[in-house]
Amino acid sequence: MDERYDVVVVGGGAAGLSGALTLARARRSVLVVDAGTPRNAPAAHAHGMLTRDGTPPLEILAAGRAEVQRYGAHVEPGSVVAVHQEDGAFTVELADGRSVVARAVLNATGLRDELPDVPGLAERWGSDVLHCPYCHGWEVRDRPVVVLGTTPLAAHAALLWRQWTPDVTLVRHTAPPLGDDDAQRLAARGVRVLDTAVTGVDGPPGDLAVHLADGGTVPAAAVVAPTRLVANAEHLAPLGLHPVPLEVGGHEIGRAVPADPSGATALPGVWLAGNVTDLRATVVVAAAAGTTAAAALNADLVLQDADAAVAAAHDAHVTGHGADGVRHGKGTAGRHTDPVTGVELPEELRGMFAPDFWEERYSGATHVWSGRPNATLVAEVADLPRGRALDVAAGEGGDAVWLAEQGWHVTATDWAPAGLARGAAAAAERGVGDRVTWRQADITSDDGWDDEPYDLVTSHYLHLPPALRTTAVRRLASLVRPGGTLLVVGHHADDLSTAVHRPDVPELFADAVELATLLDPAAWELVTVEARPRTATDPEGREVVLHDAILRARRR
Repeated sequence: MDERYDVVVVGGGAAGLSGALTLARARRSVLVVDAGTPRNAPAAHAHGMLTRDGTPPLEILAAGRAEVQRYGAHVEPGSVVAVHQEDGAFTVELADGRSVVARAVLNATGLRDELPDVPGLAERWGSDVLHCPYCHGWEVRDRPVVVLGTTPLAAHAALLWRQWTPDVTLVRHTAPPLGDDDAQRLAARGVRVLDTAVTGVDGPPGDLAVHLADGGTVPAAAVVAPTRLVANAEHLAPLGLHPVPLEVGGHEIGRAVPADPSGATALPGVWLAGNVTDLRATVVVAAAAGTTAAAALNADLVLQDADAAVAAAHDAHVTGHGADGVRHGKGTAGRHTDPVTGVELPEELRGMFAPDFWEERYSGATHVWSGRPNATLVAEVADLPRGRALDVAAGEGGDAVWLAEQGWHVTATDWAPAGLARGAAAAAERGVGDRVTWRQADITSDDGWDDEPYDLVTSHYLHLPPALRTTAVRRLASLVRPGGTLLVVGHHADDLSTAVHRPDVPELFADAVELATLLDPAAWELVTVEARPRTATDPEGREVVLHDAILRARRR
């Protein structure tokens, strides 16, 4: 079990697993917390499910768990004791003391049936003591059924069961007296009505004896007992979500947590599916509700991701810089030749290929960058399964922290300890400090790169001259495991012709085609090799088109 997910699904029944399946197929990181106590566990078979009619409920759930896990979701046995919201994320506390963090929660914890206090009912619940004719009516067709009356809906229940068998007895028990219309309907349909109470139920399966307060006994193949339906939602109380009464025909049948038809609650980020919000949902209806809620939840996350990408792009483009720390204009007063690379640089970039340059930059009183992830990273990594990631030239750690929040275990490297310290502080503040390792390292050096391979190696806006670029890109590629992804993004040399701030050093900018030639075609599958256009605003407020050089490749 990881510690951060896109979605935590609370409940491993039909609704929860159906929602998890949809979300996992949408390439979300998903955790299902399954208490293992489905409402229909006592029943021998589930009915009314197309292609699965008559299958034992636990077999259906086992198959569902296998399907969900096949798409990369995690299923964890356990129960949730509380869900809290803080800073736009949800902390899900488990009964064993652990906790996980999620961007959204799909709650599908179902309900509990509160049975009438009659001896013998609880022991036979789900086998010979029934509630739903659509679930069990066929199995007791044409056999004697006793309906236990406790509410004004007792006559309706007796008439409903009369559809499956002509031998129906309604024992009024604690139900109010019948109205004239109900009495006439029951008499016309041949339903016996006994104005007494039930004192107990015993006997072998399928051959029950229903004992009455007046001393009589009624034989029955099954007893129909209405239950009070109460949503399992105590863990949602810290979010301000509570069950409310649900009435049918002016009578309260139970309590459910309100949600709209998509499953959305009054609290953004929390969705519901199944009996926790729809007390009368059957298994197939609950499963459909899980799919519906998951699709709505994913659509909400898609918009969040898009808005985050827009914000990151706006922040980077309006200020004229990326994660590389370069935000300099053209026409500088003086230039010098860098002693390390021999490249002629503007005076203000003197020493930029040495750690001290970046340490001074990140040691200032204010942050250099916004802390948001680069937009291209968000777009390109969204479809990848989570694993180990390496972020090179991490700066102040915006990309590394975001990757950790998506479920990656991240190693972030940079020349400057000051930048790494800021990244570590941001990771701790956002609850992912234990998911990121911060390391001072130089990708152009041979030292310190004996790591096990990574599932993702990424670097954004690391602009190096040709003498260092080849070494850096090949080392980045060498750190990708088979099946893993290399993502290298930089500003494009064509953008030097615009008024957006760029260092006037063409040697620093390589297009994606040039970078791709540094990879062995026998070992790499090129996924993206392009100059991707985007809009930005120059210092005069004018909209311009810029291009990111994007190389994304998968190691064979």
